[in-house]
Amino acid sequence: MDIPPGFESESTVNKVCKLQKALYGLKQSPRAWFHRFTEGKLTVIIVYVDDIVLTGNNADEMVHIKALLSKEFEMKDLGHMKYFLGMEVARSSQGISVSQRKYILDLL
Repeated sequence: MDIPPGFESESTVNKVCKLQKALYGLKQSPRAWFHRFTEGKLTVIIVYVDDIVLTGNNADEMVHIKALLSKEFEMKDLGHMKYFLGMEVARSSQGISVSQRKYILDLL
């Protein structure tokens, strides 16, 4: 692979780029993503207009991110999610369930 335009310099003359293996499009990609995300901390931030959902597998990391976001933005912690984008979210000891019961009742 040739060096992309804009990255050439005197030190890169007669050199080529080595393509690192990507996780996308490979048969083993689901396995690679699983190992990548189960070995460390994972925090997911979902933003929709003025709503933010923060979830992850490390409570300390989430508290830290909430503190950083609170310094930059006016925020209110509403606790565990109950509704988001018309979906009802219920937590139990067996896991999390998502339904659109309210949406269906509104249609009827």
